[in-house]
Amino acid sequence: MISRSPVVARAMVMCAMLALGPAISEVGHAQAAASNYNLPDFTDLVEKASPAVVNIRTTERVRSRGGNTPEDDEMAEFFRRFFGVPMPGAPTPPRRGQPPQGQGEEQSRGVGSGFITSQDGYVMTNAHVVADAETIYVTLPDKREFKAKLIGSDKRTDVALLKIEATGLPRLTLGDSDKIRPGEWVLAIGSPFGLDNSVTAGIVSAKGRDTGDYLPFIQTDVAVNPGNSGGPLINLRGEVIGINSQIYSRSGGYMGISFAIPIDEALRVTEQLKVSGKVTRGRIAVAIGDVTKEVADSLGLGRARGALVGSVEPGGPAEKAGIEAGDIILKFNGRDIEKASDLPRMVGDTKPGTRVPLQVWRKGQTRDVQITVTELEPDAARTAARKGDKRGNSAEEQQSARPNALGLIVNDIAETRLRELKIKGGVEVESADGPAARAGIRPGDIILRLGDADVANTRQFNDMVKNLDKNKMAAVFVRRGDATQVLTLRPSQTR
Repeated sequence: MISRSPVVARAMVMCAMLALGPAISEVGHAQAAASNYNLPDFTDLVEKASPAVVNIRTTERVRSRGGNTPEDDEMAEFFRRFFGVPMPGAPTPPRRGQPPQGQGEEQSRGVGSGFITSQDGYVMTNAHVVADAETIYVTLPDKREFKAKLIGSDKRTDVALLKIEATGLPRLTLGDSDKIRPGEWVLAIGSPFGLDNSVTAGIVSAKGRDTGDYLPFIQTDVAVNPGNSGGPLINLRGEVIGINSQIYSRSGGYMGISFAIPIDEALRVTEQLKVSGKVTRGRIAVAIGDVTKEVADSLGLGRARGALVGSVEPGGPAEKAGIEAGDIILKFNGRDIEKASDLPRMVGDTKPGTRVPLQVWRKGQTRDVQITVTELEPDAARTAARKGDKRGNSAEEQQSARPNALGLIVNDIAETRLRELKIKGGVEVESADGPAARAGIRPGDIILRLGDADVANTRQFNDMVKNLDKNKMAAVFVRRGDATQVLTLRPSQTR
């Protein structure tokens, strides 16, 4: 062990500090520069925006006792008729001017956020914040409280418009959500867990996230929690670029991913709500899915794009225009469709009654058709009547055979069944093995097309399978119930 005197030790430390002085100085300057570089000060922005961000409280009237059952009504009638008195335990009639008993008192139902968009009292929020509310109260940061009128709400976009009777109110400026870029700073103001005017900040993580039929959401890492719903997402210019709407969470709390409705989409909705109290959208009556790379390659499309038609509603606009299950819609009204979720937004934004051009990919080539858009019923439940998979073949029509190169044994379909299914041809799967089973094909499925060729009967289908290139994927158009999907299979080398 080497020992040194305190004087020598201090001298060595001083020499080391002198030698490292420039480096320490550079680190200090770098840290100072980092602390001043691209880190915004939100204080002025928050001070300016906060007065226009409101707390929204909803209530409902809770009954003090359940509604009368038929047995209750019969018993009450028995006591009235034979004893001339009310049934024991029955509520007494209300006095004049009082609400009927059994309706209970007004109780808090939920808390959310919103923001004022005009000085005369229009407020934007989420539809789910005010859904089924008996009464809606809007409270300003200065503690003024107003009973709000619901102008209208749209469940599909989760946007609602309220109106409070006041003038000269603070308001927020609406920005352009199309111009936002991932990585830019944003902040949220709202009432998480009922804590009014809470401010959180973060960045835009992504844009155009598909989590709904009609909305390309803005994804952020801003801390958004229950109660923030309906509050504004604000950029550094103090403009609203979105309405905080959803969170991704496994616990119910913030986990680093939140979603906001683009303000451009919300504005289109509220403009219609202000005029008519509802949102009118177009429809063409098709069920669609994404086009995978395998499907695009097998059909010669070049690259994965468009919307694959799974089924066509009988008598709907698409059927009248000649659209068929298995078509790939590439363009709507001259606009390219890159992914399936693009189509509902384009159609939804089209005024009902409008006739527009549509381009589809069918059997290796594009086809142009004209389609007339009809109106989508507001918030209608989208259900399809599904028919059972009946086995309509007679014994003599069914043929025993070895599985073909796709692993399929198929049967012809009786004419009556073809008319029932409203198809011109096809074969029904009796059993699926090998490539077909791995692709998800199962007994009862209908094979409509193989590649670009329609399937007419069992013999023709098996002949086509024999001629398939065993080094390439084959596209098989499969109908199950009312839906048609395209599956890609590689023929077995051993058959």
